[in-house]
Amino acid sequence: MSNLVVFFRQHPLLLSLLLLLAGLANTLAFAPYQLHFLPLFTLALLALSLGIATSATQAALFGFAYGLGWFGLGVSWVHVSIATFGGMPLAASLGIMALLVAYLSLFPALASYAVYRINKGNLLLFPLLFASCWVLSENLRSWLFTGFPWLSLGYSQTEGWLAPWAPLIGETGITFLLVFAAAAVLPALSSAVKQQQRFIPLAVAALLLLSSPLLNSLKGWQLTDEQVSVALVQGNIKQELRWDPEQELPTMKKYMQLSKPHLQQQIVVWPEAAIPQLEPLAQAYLLNLDMQAAEQQSAVITGILDYKNNGDAYNGIIVLGKSGSKTTAGDYLYESKNRYQKHHLLPIGEFVPFERWLRDVAPFFDLPNSSFARGDWLQPNLNANGYQLLAALCFEIAFPRQIQANFTNDTDFLLTVSNDAWFGASIGPLQHMQIAQMRALEFGRPLLRATNNGLTGIARPDGSLQAQLPQFADGVLTAQVQLAQGRTLYSRTGDSLLLWFVAFVIFFRMGSARLFQSAQTKV
Repeated sequence: MSNLVVFFRQHPLLLSLLLLLAGLANTLAFAPYQLHFLPLFTLALLALSLGIATSATQAALFGFAYGLGWFGLGVSWVHVSIATFGGMPLAASLGIMALLVAYLSLFPALASYAVYRINKGNLLLFPLLFASCWVLSENLRSWLFTGFPWLSLGYSQTEGWLAPWAPLIGETGITFLLVFAAAAVLPALSSAVKQQQRFIPLAVAALLLLSSPLLNSLKGWQLTDEQVSVALVQGNIKQELRWDPEQELPTMKKYMQLSKPHLQQQIVVWPEAAIPQLEPLAQAYLLNLDMQAAEQQSAVITGILDYKNNGDAYNGIIVLGKSGSKTTAGDYLYESKNRYQKHHLLPIGEFVPFERWLRDVAPFFDLPNSSFARGDWLQPNLNANGYQLLAALCFEIAFPRQIQANFTNDTDFLLTVSNDAWFGASIGPLQHMQIAQMRALEFGRPLLRATNNGLTGIARPDGSLQAQLPQFADGVLTAQVQLAQGRTLYSRTGDSLLLWFVAFVIFFRMGSARLFQSAQTKV
């Protein structure tokens, strides 16, 4: 072991290359590959590397190398939208991707730098401190510049061994457990730690990991006897045709034809912006669908773009047909409050930062419908046929704080609609579905996900997939979905308890390190 330490200290570039490869391997932990325990090994390599590092700067470089692999392959699907639909030359699109990957890699670099600076060589506390710095850095990634929390390591456990922890501590807490368990290898292998203490972190990690199956009894929710019939409609409209004026009527006709045989279902869901006309211009179509759905005692939920008289545009979701349990006629009105307006807008796709300068730089910064107003942070659940649905539009499903803020005791379903046609046959839509499944698992509610070309599917309250349509095919997914009642701990607390804990760990360690240094100075 000591020979390896000497070798890698003399060859830090070689160690950085190994960390790059470890980061690349992380992609295999997520959908569709599902090698759930892989992050334990890649993070263990990063932790051992930080033990070898000779300076905080070198520790940051090790974390950065790990991040380059992690995001370089893991979010490579973003390039499809830039190159195929953004109108950018190949060199320019690769340059944008390089900047994105480099930016995301700063966060594991920050965590690595912070733990090296704060820990001051105390390897026994290293696992706890590293997990705390990592979670704090990931939290920063989830909101800075509107946030991009994609590929957070806890998502690798959506259908993995640690999944039972999600209703208690969420995906963020699972990430903490993964980092802590992986980092516990460093003190266990270090001769700098007293032999009788060396395996304490590893024993704690083993206990936390092995206890996971026992937590199912603490999930906080139970299935009820009630089932709801649903139909999720996947139109499979090619992205290049979605905003072609000549394709408006064919698209609207297709969704109507796909849905008509299934209007006896209690809830029918169409994808994001399934109706390609602006809501004020589509009133005749909407009122017709509203009447047909109400006659069949059905509610139709669809994504649609709205343009207000004051010039504000919204990416939204509306409910047609039967909304309340006692209504017999269609309740849709253009000014109806039974709607959702997207709050968390996607940079470039739905708003352009520094718009004044970037709009004229390249077609990529002038995509159709890329200047939306922001909906409220708190919005009432949608009411469809007497059931309450908490809506998240597309990318928003990756933000559990927003889901938690709008979750109530009466929420029956989580609902997310999307259009992943931007990303072609890449792994992006598969990762997106995995993220949605984690939300179902965290909040203990069935989740409905309707997309334009896949993945359209239904997740049970335990996060497992009940049913799913194949990608790149038009079709309708029908199912009887069993409801759940009760609240998970995570639905009540979110990440707040964990964030307070990691902040305490970091500040306590910083304070104790200063006291120790002060005592040494006095001596």
